[in-house]
Formats: sequence, structure tokens, C-alpha cells
Amino acid sequence: MIRGAVLQRDLVIVSCAISAGVHAALAPAHVEEGAGAAAAFAVSAVLLACFSIALTRRVSAPALAGAAIVLTASLAGYALAVTSGLPIVHPEPESVDVLAVVTKAVELVGLVSALALLRRRFPDATRTVRPIPVALTVLIASFSALTALALTNDHDAGGHSQTRAESSP
Repeated sequence: MIRGAVLQRDLVIVSCAISAGVHAALAPAHVEEGAGAAAAFAVSAVLLACFSIALTRRVSAPALAGAAIVLTASLAGYALAVTSGLPIVHPEPESVDVLAVVTKAVELVGLVSALALLRRRFPDATRTVRPIPVALTVLIASFSALTALALTNDHDAGGHSQTRAESSP
């Protein structure tokens, strides 16, 4: 049981770090869509990075709940962005993008893990087993940001990022 809780804690940390890196890398590209979209990406990146680092330092219900809320908002925001658009932030529906789908899958894993830990009231034993080091968490976020940048170009007129293969003649 403790092993499962430790794995779930680590999945929340890694999910938040990956999502933070991707959102941080893509925030500048969303500026042309408007300040709202860029700000949403930037705020999401900062919050997810903070929760990721906080959970590497100490597992707490507020940090898990905060991570779950931001992950839920990110998933819901993307669902709205690709179906009907988000008023003010992203009014036109966005095309489905492979990087986004993979990021949302990672976020879903983190959300499910955070909710499972909150439901079982994360046993105190998860605090005694060393979590993923902060340096590794930062490395994961940085690698995710670099990967996101490598996979995307500037946004096209529709606000959808293209892979390099799609944009080449």
C-alpha cells in the first residue's frame, strides 16, 4: 500500500513537471492569439512548477489539491479549446495537436494519482520515503520544454502549432 502511494506521489510530481515545461515553452507562441492565452499558459506553467517542487519537498493535502485543480483546469481548458473555444482566452476552436494530446494524457495520469492520494489521505509513510529530487524535477520540466519547442513551430493563422514535418514543403 505504501509503495502504491509513493508511486502515485511521484507520478503527480512528474506530471506537473512535464506539463509545466510544455506550458512554459508554448506560452510565448500564444502571445499572437492574445494576452489571455499567453497568460493562461504562463500561469499554468508557474503553478504546476510550484506544485511539482512543493511535492518534492513535502507531501501535503493542499499541494495535492492545488495540483489536482490546476491539472483539471488544464484538461478542461483544452477540451473547450478544441470543441467550442474559450471566450476571451481562445475564442476560436483549436485543432487537435499530438503534443497537446500527449501532454493531456500525462496530466490525466497526474490528476488520477493526486485524487487517489487525497482519497486515501496519503499515508504519512509517503513522507518518509524520499521523493524525486528537486534537481530531477527541474530536469524533467526543462526536457519537456525543449521537446515542446523542438516539436512545434510558430502558430499558424488558426492558432494551431505545426510539427516541423507538417510545415516543410
